[in-house]
Amino acid sequence: MAVQVAQAVEEQVMDPNSRHDTPRRRGTEVRQRFFSVPQCLGVTSRVIVATAMFLAVSQPVFAQHETAQDLLDGGRVYAERCVTCHGPNGDLVPNIDFSRGQFRRPMTDADLVRIIRQGIPNTPMPATNVTETQASQIVGYLRSLAAGKSITAITGNAVRGKTVFDAKGNCTSCHSVAGVGARKAPDLANVGAVRRAPELERALLDPQADVQPNHRYYRVVLQDGTTVTGRLLGYDTFNIRMLDTREQLRSFAKSDLKSHGFAESPMPSYKNTLTPQEIADLVSYLSTLRTSPAPAAGPQK
Repeated sequence: MAVQVAQAVEEQVMDPNSRHDTPRRRGTEVRQRFFSVPQCLGVTSRVIVATAMFLAVSQPVFAQHETAQDLLDGGRVYAERCVTCHGPNGDLVPNIDFSRGQFRRPMTDADLVRIIRQGIPNTPMPATNVTETQASQIVGYLRSLAAGKSITAITGNAVRGKTVFDAKGNCTSCHSVAGVGARKAPDLANVGAVRRAPELERALLDPQADVQPNHRYYRVVLQDGTTVTGRLLGYDTFNIRMLDTREQLRSFAKSDLKSHGFAESPMPSYKNTLTPQEIADLVSYLSTLRTSPAPAAGPQK
């Protein structure tokens, strides 16, 4: 419509017939054309504004929550409000698996936002005190879980995965589960409650890609050149605490060190060590670990 109005204005201004009129008539028509241009432009601007308002209203409200930051915010709110019942993979409630995009019936984004905020009467699903923005961010995060599904797409077996963990994977040489195993690396007793299956798989295939803050390794060099590396337990302005590779709790004053800094994680990649089926089995086993870890301590006695 805006194009048609503009064309009409152009045709009126450029009308060659006006050249043969009398001066008085031409002056009158010039004045008419002079006033017709802003009038047409006014119509055009109103059309543009109305069209913009229509497009703004017709766009789904959830489309604005698709940035990386929105997904991070949605994941944070999900971890605070939803993970206790649904789990990090969204698969703890029967017939629902967020990581596969599976619901008990087809759900639009609007349906999910309403359920998140209002709950489902006469079911364990409660109403949640979140804003519509937060609810739509959670929905965006849930959709991203299905988009970030497992790389191998192979169904794992937790029983076989436990065997891989203890034997071929040799995971207990560094990790413990509820205090059983080594303490060079973090206890994995609750890893299934805090890490999703695709994240666990990625950690096995490319361990340097995403090192968790409590899994970071640190290296210090003493004044005599001695190097000590271990899992970082804490540091502040003056001191550094770590569990070294001999499972000894060590503390260093920064002023006594020649240098210090983060080190690469010793976690190996199993990409060429385990088969895709063994990777899937190991991920399946790790996903079952949902108990509280053993308290941090020194070496086992």
